[in-house]
Amino acid sequence: MLIRPPGFRGAAFTTAAAGDMLSGDRGEVSGTLGIRAEWASLRQVHGSDVLTATEPGRAGPGDALVTGARDLPLAVMTADCVGVVLETEDAVGVAHAGWRGVVAGVVAAAARRLEDLGRRPGPVLRAATGPLIGPCCFEVGPEVAGLFHDRHVKSIGGMTTVDLATAVRDQVPEAEWWSVEACTRCEEGWFSFRADRTEHRLATLGWIP
Repeated sequence: MLIRPPGFRGAAFTTAAAGDMLSGDRGEVSGTLGIRAEWASLRQVHGSDVLTATEPGRAGPGDALVTGARDLPLAVMTADCVGVVLETEDAVGVAHAGWRGVVAGVVAAAARRLEDLGRRPGPVLRAATGPLIGPCCFEVGPEVAGLFHDRHVKSIGGMTTVDLATAVRDQVPEAEWWSVEACTRCEEGWFSFRADRTEHRLATLGWIP
């Protein structure tokens, strides 16, 4: 039901078995993680705006959320896009990165904002990506492929695809990265908008205990 990246202070990714985190019951997930059931979140818009959260509830339009506050879970929702958790010594952030957000640099923007937060500002130390549509399945046209660096574009089975996970990691290369090795489109146990146009969403969660 939950995936916890090793070595992180407070980070988790949900699976489809946990249910729809966009509008479903978050109580069981929160109870299992030992966090409050009221999360801070965003109205995700596939851009690069970073907001700072000081209380639960929807912070506004944007695609990354950061905080230096303790006991305040941050959440972004995904169903093929990349969910990212970033940790500094004294702050945490989460980012929702679809291809538009990756091109716009949303993860790098979140990292820059995090570096100035907390009582002891400093660089991003740890970062994790959740389940996402992999390069095995993320077929794109030339107009999208042309927006990415050549090393992020693949040719697989006659398809042109993009490796979003690598493109995200390259935005914060100094961090120690950990990834859920799963494709939401072709593997069981996730929600995938590309597979079936689902309205259900997985959650990427970050918090400071």
